[in-house]
Amino acid sequence: MRDAPRKWKTVLLLLVIAWLASTRSPSAGNGQDEEQQIGQEVFNELKMKGEIVSSSPLYDLLNPITAAVSRTAQPRYVHPFKFYLVHEQQPNAFATPGGNVYVTDALMYFVKNTEQLAGTLCHEVSHTIHHDSMALLQKERKIERRELGAAIILGPSTAHLLAIALIGKLNSLGYSREAEANADLTGADVCAASGYNPWGLVWLFKDFDAADLGQVPQILSDHPNNPNRIAALERHFRANPGMFGKFSSDPKTAKPMAVPANTAEIFLR
Repeated sequence: MRDAPRKWKTVLLLLVIAWLASTRSPSAGNGQDEEQQIGQEVFNELKMKGEIVSSSPLYDLLNPITAAVSRTAQPRYVHPFKFYLVHEQQPNAFATPGGNVYVTDALMYFVKNTEQLAGTLCHEVSHTIHHDSMALLQKERKIERRELGAAIILGPSTAHLLAIALIGKLNSLGYSREAEANADLTGADVCAASGYNPWGLVWLFKDFDAADLGQVPQILSDHPNNPNRIAALERHFRANPGMFGKFSSDPKTAKPMAVPANTAEIFLR
């Protein structure tokens, strides 16, 4: 999934194929709408690659947070939120249409406290609430046919092609700065309403900036603009003291993450 620069032309081609296959939204099947279809195809693709972690002690840390976040966010989205660990080398997280949110096991080791993890989850569910992934796909559907430049033989379903394209998109160019900024602010609201300190996202941004990761995580897709995003969050906190005033900006007040030792070696796909 991480060789996106080489794969992007192929991903883009697949997306053009999907667009040519149907100038309107793919018809729903088996009671599913387009977002569910694409979300399921993304899940199938990740599972086929062996990246889905079906069982791990890390879920014991993840599940209580996802439960609280879901209770707050669920009324704002029509499909149920579901959270999965995926096995990847980079600390990351991403959301897909249909309610699925994916957290890399590497992120579980990177975050220092539960507030940082909660902030990440709240940010990602906000992308889903805002339908940002679908907006990415709709934008790419506007590609001119002349850019195709070759004959196309249609094979897989439109939803499957869109899912493959979405995986490449989420792991390469990412969302716009406006989309990221909106997810930051909505994510802060979701965190506060869920009982988690929304400053966790600020602390995470700072830790990502300080770390030598070799690759920018998806949550920082408009990097190096993080100081502006941090400043926007701080303004949001000050403007809403009733919601955020009770939360401390001091990371020393956070609850440390106690990740089991050697979990990376014992996870089961």
